[in-house]
Amino acid sequence: MGKVTGFMEFERIEEGYKPVAERLKHYKEFVVGLDESQAKVQGARCMDCGTPFCNNGCPVNNIIPDFNDLVYRGDWQNAIEVLHSTNNFPEFTGRICPAPCEAACTLNVNDDAVGIKSIEHAIIDRAWAEGWVQPRPAKHKTGKKVAVVGSGPAGMAAAQQLARAGHDVTLFEKNDRIGGLLRYGIPDFKMEKSHIDRRAKQLEAEGVTIRTSVLVGKLPEGSKVTNWAKETISPEQLKKDFDAVLLTGGSEQSRDLPVPGRDLDGIHFAMEFLPQQNKVNAGDKLKGQLRADGKHVIVIGGGDTGSDCVGTSNRHGAASVTQFEVMPQPPEVENRPLTWPYWPLKLRTSSSHDEGCTREFAISTKEFVGEKGKVTGLKTVHVEFKDGKLVEIPGTEKEYKADLVLLAMGFVNPVATILDGFGVDKDARGNAKASTEFTGGYATNVTKVFAAGDIRRGQSLVVWAIREGRQAARAVDEFLMGFSDLPR
Repeated sequence: MGKVTGFMEFERIEEGYKPVAERLKHYKEFVVGLDESQAKVQGARCMDCGTPFCNNGCPVNNIIPDFNDLVYRGDWQNAIEVLHSTNNFPEFTGRICPAPCEAACTLNVNDDAVGIKSIEHAIIDRAWAEGWVQPRPAKHKTGKKVAVVGSGPAGMAAAQQLARAGHDVTLFEKNDRIGGLLRYGIPDFKMEKSHIDRRAKQLEAEGVTIRTSVLVGKLPEGSKVTNWAKETISPEQLKKDFDAVLLTGGSEQSRDLPVPGRDLDGIHFAMEFLPQQNKVNAGDKLKGQLRADGKHVIVIGGGDTGSDCVGTSNRHGAASVTQFEVMPQPPEVENRPLTWPYWPLKLRTSSSHDEGCTREFAISTKEFVGEKGKVTGLKTVHVEFKDGKLVEIPGTEKEYKADLVLLAMGFVNPVATILDGFGVDKDARGNAKASTEFTGGYATNVTKVFAAGDIRRGQSLVVWAIREGRQAARAVDEFLMGFSDLPR
């Protein structure tokens, strides 16, 4: 363990942020990570519990007490080996994972949790700086060919695992760069894309063939799903050319708000707004970029995607930013004895909120209003729960001014035409139907076609995507070879 009495001697140290006025001028990361001595102190706080709930709280089951102890003892090189044994991309999770491991930390029952995420962040950043992250190509090839469709964290993790098992892997992506939502959903100020680029180089060095701007299947007419493909391949061709196909696309169908006035100009999905800025940051030139300069922006949806819209709008120079959430405002402090070790319900304020945002809770949009076909505002009403349902509160109607409305209410399901093209059965929510059982897991009803990540489980976290990509890779390997040495 760390230091036997460390949890009693040392306080939690939070990662810092650069000043708001400074960070609003650019799209670079602004988190100030722990230095070596601070990380050591955080590692010292770990109690090496008899039952480490943090391990189970983490979807990839990171061996957290072990790498905490190694950091405390200054053995950083073995710390990254332990971390990489369960997590292919700690630089992703160390930046954007909400850290369910910390919610499950035993210290969190009545104290501040160990700063697990900040330690993970420190380990992987040092590993890259020291040159410890190197390609690990397979020593022997199997001669089997695998297509991985979708290059988000699930697809990248699966491709890496399968390549290391000796298979010839081709990673397909319909957009012009790999990364999925990491690339075109997460703003650069939360995670710079150089982290994806160097992992792409590692994948290629390990034998993965990356094919971008290739759409597998087809999208519905008029689809708002981000698509910069220049080439199309049919599912039939893919099944013919490869020994196995793993579908790892996202849950890309955005939830809409079908109220009067929805067809007015100036109302857009978050995933129309965010990808454009990321492309500009990458050096691409766009005509008619959707921007918030000088506008009164309303963001509908109180989650992470909504927060990303807030931060991006502030960097554009919006006149005002207001974020709506239909659910009631959560308590500022969770009831720890009641919720631990599970993910607690509490008010979460992001760095983007701190940069300037008015938040409205328990509010519902009834109608968009406009002039000359352009949105100018929206009509709202406050709501409350009665008999398990949200009902309107009479007398709380209000009209808000809006020049730009961004819909960030999550995603409902993957694009149906993609699954239909492969003939894959869907569950009640429209996701690819496949179990996660140890035997036969991630296999769909179609022979040699597998599914993992958001396309199977629905909208979720990056850490769940990595877990499913790793587990699906093992399932595919076992299907091809009759056994698998890959970890599950």
